[in-house]
Amino acid sequence: MSKFGVLAIGPAGAGKTTFCSSLIQHLKNNRRSCFYINLDPAADEFVYQPDLDIKDLISLEDVMEELHLGPNGGLIYCFEFLLENLDFITDELENVTEEYLIIIDMPGQIELYTHVPILPSLVRTLTRGSLNMNLCAAYLLESTFVIDRAKFFAGTLSAMSAMLMLEVPHVNILSKMDLVKGTVAKKDLKRFIDPDISLLDEAPANGLVYAEEDEDADPRESRNVMSGNSFQKLNRAVGQLIDDFSLVSFLKLDAQDEDSIGAILSYIDDAIQYHEAQEPREPVDELQDEEMA
Repeated sequence: MSKFGVLAIGPAGAGKTTFCSSLIQHLKNNRRSCFYINLDPAADEFVYQPDLDIKDLISLEDVMEELHLGPNGGLIYCFEFLLENLDFITDELENVTEEYLIIIDMPGQIELYTHVPILPSLVRTLTRGSLNMNLCAAYLLESTFVIDRAKFFAGTLSAMSAMLMLEVPHVNILSKMDLVKGTVAKKDLKRFIDPDISLLDEAPANGLVYAEEDEDADPRESRNVMSGNSFQKLNRAVGQLIDDFSLVSFLKLDAQDEDSIGAILSYIDDAIQYHEAQEPREPVDELQDEEMA
């Protein structure tokens, strides 16, 4: 019996829990079943109560209080404890049938899949052995990152890193699209959907002013100051790395738009082969509609 799931990951504040809630509502509207798992040991507010909540096993608040750890150290401890008690998840999922979409909501600390191999270990458990889940990772990046192009490409690099670390099908999402309406031209957004590194050459990376390079300056005094030229070279190197791999492209998400959620779900279904004959569908292209009007 097959199992199908989606893992919502990305930096803090990207809208992962909102995405999960909107996805659950969309599934309910279309009479599809889901099994919602919260793996954020600090989360305490939900639109839909999780079917399985890590806080029933361990909570970040208790760990920080009892072990005198900070938020990040406490989170790592929580997940190490989870990995030692994986039957907390696997036992519950054994009886989840193929009609269900398993939605797993993760915390926003990227250390879980960059600094330590915690999330890759969890993914291997879910996708192998008795569960053998068809799992897709949905990486959310807040759309406001496009306003600061250097920040956007840094976020894109993080998405690519997650793709390489987790080794499962990926859907990358620009969330909170409603926040950039009227701020970024829709025709320019297309160049962020499929990241175009020439964007870094067309405008300053951000509003900060960096020191001009001084050939006569004492290196000991300037080694901690990044010049404008050095910053541009760094951005260009990051952009070139993303371009060389050609792995990352984004889907646009407005969590309040039913059509937008439906389009994202169709890509997830295709990635996990929920319906083998189904093709992903594109959301309504507002730009095209305006140009045709």
